[in-house]
Amino acid sequence: MGRIQKDVREKTMKKNIFAPIEWKKDRVRIIDQTLLPREEKYVDLRTVEDVYRAIKVLAVRGAPAIGVAGAMGLALGMLKSKKTNYKDFMKELDSVLKYLASSRPTAENLFWALEKVKESAVKNKNLSIPALKKVLIDEAERIKEEDDELCHKIGKYGASIIKSGDTILTHCNAGGLATSGFGTALGVVYAAKLQGKKIKVYADETRPLLQGARLTAWELMKSGVDVTLISDTMTGKVMSEGKISKVIVGADRITSNGDTANKIGTYQVAILAKYHKIPFYIAAPSSTFDLSMSTGKQIPIEERDPDEVRRFFGVQTAPLKVKVYNPAFDVTPSELITGIITEKGILYPPYKKSIAKKL
Repeated sequence: MGRIQKDVREKTMKKNIFAPIEWKKDRVRIIDQTLLPREEKYVDLRTVEDVYRAIKVLAVRGAPAIGVAGAMGLALGMLKSKKTNYKDFMKELDSVLKYLASSRPTAENLFWALEKVKESAVKNKNLSIPALKKVLIDEAERIKEEDDELCHKIGKYGASIIKSGDTILTHCNAGGLATSGFGTALGVVYAAKLQGKKIKVYADETRPLLQGARLTAWELMKSGVDVTLISDTMTGKVMSEGKISKVIVGADRITSNGDTANKIGTYQVAILAKYHKIPFYIAAPSSTFDLSMSTGKQIPIEERDPDEVRRFFGVQTAPLKVKVYNPAFDVTPSELITGIITEKGILYPPYKKSIAKKL
C-alpha cells in the first residue's frame, strides 16, 4: 500500500467510530442496522442461521458488507462442523454455502465472497480439519480487510472528480455501514473531506425502508459531513434548483456492459440527472461486477415482503389487503452513467471496453 493511501486510511480510522461487521473469536459481531438511528446496538451472530437472518432482514446490508457477512457466516458454520474427513466436510460446506447464498439474490458480492472461502478450502485440502477451519476464518477476515483497502482506493479515485464547493446527491446507503467501515459512494465523500474540500450531501430518504434517512443521514452526521435529507419525491425539485453538482451511488451488481443494479429508485434518479445534465456516478469494487452477464436484463431482482410498503415500521399506512409490488432493486442502463468509480480507477464509456480492460 502506498504512503498516500496509508495516510488516508490512518486519518479515516480516527474518523470512523463504528465497525459494521467484525469476527470475534467464534462469532460475528454487527451493528443491527434495523435499529438505527434510534439505537446503535452491536449484536453477536453465533450460528449460520443468525447470519442468514441478519442478511435477510437487513440487520447487515449493502453489497460489500453482505459479502463479508456471507464469508464470515460460512466460516462460522464450518467452525461448528463435526465432520472428521475432508469429503464430508466439503459436502457440508457446499450445503451451508447454498443456504447463505439464498438470503439475498441480487448482491453479487455475496456469491463472490462465498466462492472465495470455498476456494480457500479446496486449495488447502491436505490440511487437517481443525487447520482447515482456521484457514476459512483467515480467508473471511482477509475478505473484510481487502474490502476496506478497496473502499479506500475507490475513495481516492472518486475524490479526484470532487471539487471544493460541490454538493453531492446520494441514494440509499453506500457508506461505512454498507461495507467493512469506509464506504463506496460515501467513501468518495470522506476521502474528499480528508483532502480539505468543502462539500455538502443531499441524501434521498429511500423508501420503503428509509436507508437514506435512517442510515446515510446518521452516518454522515456522525462523520461531521454537512448533510440535508430529502424525500425521494423531492429529487427533481432540488436538481431543477441547481443545488446538485454530482450524483454518486453504490451498486449491488454491474454487468459487462455497465448496466447497474442498485437500490430501488436509483433508475429514476439517473433519469433526472440526465435531464438536468448532472454527472451520475456509480462507486463499487470489482467484486460487484458480474462479467457472466451481458446486460442488466439478466440480473435477478429480489422482491420483498409486501408489508414493507403497506406498513411504515409497524404502522399501517395502506389497506392491508391491497396488492403490492415491492422490488428491492432497479437497473440503471449504462447510457445514463457518467462513470464507474472502482479501486482500479474510474471507468468511462464505452463500458464494454473499459470494463474488459480494467477488470
